[in-house]
Amino acid sequence: MRSVYLDYNATTPPDSAVLADMEPFFTDIWGNPSSVHHIGRRARACLDDFRDRAATVFNSKPSEIVFTSGGTESNNLAVLGTARLLRDKGRHLITSTIEHHAVLHCFDYLERFEGFQVTRLPVDSSGRLDPEDLRNAITDSTTLVSVMAANNETGVIQPVAELGRICRERGVIFHTDAVQWFGKEPFHDVAQFNADLVSICAHKFHGPRGAGALYIRSPLQPHPTAFGGAHESERRAGTENLPAIAGLVSAMERFIPVPVFDRAVLEPLRIKIIDTVNSIESATFRGSLTHSLSNTVSFTVTGCDSIALMAALDMEGICASSGSACAAGSLEPSHVMRAMGVSEAESNALVRFSLGRESTNEEIDYLLKLLPGILSQVKTPE
Repeated sequence: MRSVYLDYNATTPPDSAVLADMEPFFTDIWGNPSSVHHIGRRARACLDDFRDRAATVFNSKPSEIVFTSGGTESNNLAVLGTARLLRDKGRHLITSTIEHHAVLHCFDYLERFEGFQVTRLPVDSSGRLDPEDLRNAITDSTTLVSVMAANNETGVIQPVAELGRICRERGVIFHTDAVQWFGKEPFHDVAQFNADLVSICAHKFHGPRGAGALYIRSPLQPHPTAFGGAHESERRAGTENLPAIAGLVSAMERFIPVPVFDRAVLEPLRIKIIDTVNSIESATFRGSLTHSLSNTVSFTVTGCDSIALMAALDMEGICASSGSACAAGSLEPSHVMRAMGVSEAESNALVRFSLGRESTNEEIDYLLKLLPGILSQVKTPE
């Protein structure tokens, strides 16, 4: 059976050169970077070099880079650690209704168990947040705002630089989950987000799973969320995963300054899919035509559900998603669709195609030839 992979927002295949850069840290340089003997010191020297190289990509200080296990941990550390650090200054927090659950669930926890008040900003029908809503929501007790750079389900890009500017004017810490941004959108340096905290995840741009980082603008020092050692300058306990960090930094250097997701190649394919979706009566495109990643197309279908849609696509060898990969198998309607004003029934019938480096025009033609029939096949008779 033919296989067409259209789920690059969930994960990307690790690049062969990145894997080669990781290999020595499984075989030759395997010491614990915290050990004082020469084998440990060799590993420590490599860890310090990786931090310097990551900082060079970000144009930041090496001390502002904390290596983590991925996007989820980076988001948790940013939100939980900063809210707890600043709780005596104020307990009002702000986020949006469309964040990844790695952010949303942190705010839910802080609100439910730790006495914080959370404002969740709405988005319009295209999934975009109005900066004026943020400006109006900030109070004297607001200490933290977290809004993602690009949405994982729809690909919609948020005006993060403007949001960060508003926060900085008001003296509020700003975090952005930029997991879906890196490798897809132009990146000059980390200052372009106007953010105090920025999350990154390696496996979204052809690096390894289990590797990520959190940029923390000096002198901010969020409370740690993992305890047990003084690793990462006492900000993240746990022996550093040197092979994963090697892969993260290799992928950052290779695929962020010149985005590996080439807009010139992917945007025409995206428009081609959207045009076909718009021609199908039961399908409705969800997202923004202009403020979007070049690789992402999401739509809902009337009269069926995501499980049936995913199964029918998979039967034809097409790998897609019903939204966040972390919610795979969930029967819950997409919270992103609900936030955009989509009905509960249609929010439970979401399809996301996310293209990548290996996507071809031939593959998209194959998809679009089959798509109308697949949607007709899974539609429940009225």
